Amino acid sequence: MTTQFEISDDFIAHENDKGKAWLEEDYDELGKRLRRRGLFIEDLTQKAQSFRVAVPSWGVGTGGTRFARFPGQGEPRNIHEKLEDCGTIFKLVRTTPGVSLHIPWDKPEDHAELRQFANDRGLHFDAMNSNTFQDQSGQPLSYKFGSLTHTDPAVRQQAVEHNLECIALGQQLGSKAHTVWIGDGGNFPGQQNFRQALKRYLESMQEIYAGLPDDWRLFIEHKFYEPAFYSTVINDWGVSYHCARELGPKAFCLVDLGHHAPNVNIEMVVARLIQFGKLAGFHFNDSKYGDDDLDAGSIKPFQLFLIFNELVDAELEKLDNFDPAYMLDQSHNVTDPIESLMSSANELVRAYVQAHLVNREALTESQEKNDPLMALACLKQAFTVDVSPILGMARQREGGAIDPVATYRASNYRRHKAEERPAKKGAAASGIV
Repeated sequence: MTTQFEISDDFIAHENDKGKAWLEEDYDELGKRLRRRGLFIEDLTQKAQSFRVAVPSWGVGTGGTRFARFPGQGEPRNIHEKLEDCGTIFKLVRTTPGVSLHIPWDKPEDHAELRQFANDRGLHFDAMNSNTFQDQSGQPLSYKFGSLTHTDPAVRQQAVEHNLECIALGQQLGSKAHTVWIGDGGNFPGQQNFRQALKRYLESMQEIYAGLPDDWRLFIEHKFYEPAFYSTVINDWGVSYHCARELGPKAFCLVDLGHHAPNVNIEMVVARLIQFGKLAGFHFNDSKYGDDDLDAGSIKPFQLFLIFNELVDAELEKLDNFDPAYMLDQSHNVTDPIESLMSSANELVRAYVQAHLVNREALTESQEKNDPLMALACLKQAFTVDVSPILGMARQREGGAIDPVATYRASNYRRHKAEERPAKKGAAASGIV
C-alpha cells in the first residue's frame, strides 16, 4: 500500500521555530496588559487549550451553489480520505479531535476498521447526522415531498428507520448524539396542512427518540428556509423548543448560525435555550444574506463574541444541563476547505477567550444601574483585545502550529494530495453540498 503524505511533528516544530521568539515577546506584553486588569494570561491560555469543536466530514470537500460547483485539487473521495484531512486539521490547530459523520455519505463497510483509522489520527466521532433531504441510490421511496412529515406513512417509516440505523452505527463508532435536520416543507400556499405536518413530525421523532441509548442526546436542527421556500416544518427555535420539550429530557435544540431570519438576535435565542435547559449546541458558520455557510467570524465577528459571552456566562455560573456541543458547518466554494476550517476553529477559540475577558462584575453593575453605554463598553473592552498571542501559545503547547495556515501551505499538503487522489472526470465528491 502506498504511503500517504502527512505533515510531520518535526515539520510543525521547524515552522514554529521561525515565529517562536516573536510569539513569546507578544505573549509577555499581552500578559502585562491583562495583569493590570486583574487577569492572568496563563489561565486564559489553559482555557484556549481546553476548547474543542468538531469538524464535519462533508466540510473537507468543496461545496457549491444551486448553479455550480468548482472542485479543488486533491479532494477526498471517500470517508478515509476525509479523515486524513480532518486529522491534518487537528494536528495543526489541536482543537478539533471530533468528526461528525453524515450517513449514508460516510457509511463504512467496516465500522471497527473506521473507528481504528480515526483513533490512529487522534480523532473520535461526534454527533451522527441523518440524510432524508435527498434520495439515495436504491432507495425505494422518494423524499421529494418530505420525509418524517410525508403524507405517506410508508415514506415516514423509511425515514424513521434510516435515523435508527444512524444511531445504531453511531453506537458502534463511539458517538453519543444524533442530529436530525429535515428539508420538509412547501413551496406554495396550501401545499401543506401546517398543523398536520408538525403532528406527523412529532410522531416520527417519537419513534426515533425511543431508539436512543440511555446516554445519548437527540439534537433537533431548525432552518428558516431552504429547500422549501414558502414554509418549513421546523422553521425556528420556538418550534424546535416545543418539539424538544414534547419528546423528553434527551432532546435538545441545535443552533446553526445561518438558520435564522435576517437580523434575528441569535445571542438572545442562545440565552433563552440555556435558560430553558434545552441548548444542544451549535453548527458554527457565518452569513451575510441568508444561510450562506461562510467561514465562522468572517462577516459578524462581534455577533460571534456576543454568543460566546452568553455561553461563558452560563459556564461560569455552572448551570445545570449546560453541556453544549460545538461543530463547524460550512460550505467552502472559493477557498481550500482545510484552510477555512482551521481559520474558523481559530475564530471560535478567539471569541471564547475574549468572552472570558469580560468584567462581569462591572457589567452586572451597569445593567442594574440601567447604564447601557457602560454595559456596552464592558463588552467592547473585551472584544477589542487581540488575543492572538494566547491562541498561538495554546496551539504550540499542544503540539500544533503557531500559524496553522502558513505551516499548512509550507508543507505543500494540497499538492501531495492532488498526486495521491487523482480526480475522476465528471465525478463529484460524495456528500458535499
